[in-house]
Amino acid sequence: MFERVRRKLTHLLRSCPDDRTRAGETRALRQTIRRAAHLLLVPLVESPEEILIGGQAVIEGVMMRCPHSYAVAVRRPGGDIAVTRDSLERPSEKRPWLRYPLLRGLGVLGQAMALGIRALRYSAEQALEDPGQSKKRAEGSEGKKPGLSNWVLALNLAFSVAFFILFYKFLPLYLATLLKQRYAAFENLIAFNAVDGVIRIVLFLAFLTVLAQWKEMKRLFEYHGAEHKVVWAFEKAGRADLATARASTRFHPRCGTSFLLVVMAIAMVLYMFLPFRSFAGKFAGRIVLLPVIVGASYEFIRFAAKSQGVLWRWAAQPGLWLQRITTREPDDTQLEISIRALEAAMEMERSRGGELVVA
Repeated sequence: MFERVRRKLTHLLRSCPDDRTRAGETRALRQTIRRAAHLLLVPLVESPEEILIGGQAVIEGVMMRCPHSYAVAVRRPGGDIAVTRDSLERPSEKRPWLRYPLLRGLGVLGQAMALGIRALRYSAEQALEDPGQSKKRAEGSEGKKPGLSNWVLALNLAFSVAFFILFYKFLPLYLATLLKQRYAAFENLIAFNAVDGVIRIVLFLAFLTVLAQWKEMKRLFEYHGAEHKVVWAFEKAGRADLATARASTRFHPRCGTSFLLVVMAIAMVLYMFLPFRSFAGKFAGRIVLLPVIVGASYEFIRFAAKSQGVLWRWAAQPGLWLQRITTREPDDTQLEISIRALEAAMEMERSRGGELVVA
């Protein structure tokens, strides 16, 4: 009996380093997901007459969506491609009150966040799969899949929200307040909110620049570029094959980067109307106004996209510049993933009676 216990303890001790290594790799992937989740939100510029393709880079894959469907394609460690697809309802179809201006932007963004988390969860399950899992799947003994539990996803979302509030709301306001205490010129409301906005944009650019240096994020940005190239191929040529996608640009005006910059610009204007003088009042006002800012930003992007004039070019250009950081040139295997995701989403759209047109 004692010999059996000794052997069991010896086995457990020998297995500890491998378990710790595996846990460390899992934590690294979870950190990548956590930072990517709030970074790569895609604004969905909706139109009832057209199907506008949107997407998001995920772990070793791409999510593509149409107005009534979406699909996620992920490269497994074994080299094969996993694809999942499902139907979607527009937020305004489920809740008619989300058709109204300002409110519809909140509905679209809420759906985008929920869909992004769902896509990230699926990609994590596939990307974390052991290479030997494919063989087990073929033999019918797949076993339990690695992935992200509900509490991990909830923790990621809570971290992203807290990070956003502290980094983009609290910190710029705090630094602007310090400058106001030192320089009397910033007592002026316009000057104060201008410097607050500039600090916020500088922090945003610095954050993106730091992320772009990480190996994991470089890979993610390559898939981001693949998503843009395939969307362009479909919109410009009416098809999404490898040759057409390869020749397309990785910069797209409907990227989430443009939306985030518009949010920051509109915030600078709206904050000037806050009547508060205390730090606590200004900070609380920024939190309360966040839904209004998101809704107004969506309406601005929507109007500019429909007009396709100078306003649209003005709104899209800063985002195109920033995509030199948030996208990288993909290889053919990454383009293949993006094409598979788009084809699966369009197939689901057809099954629901959607008419596929070039946006």
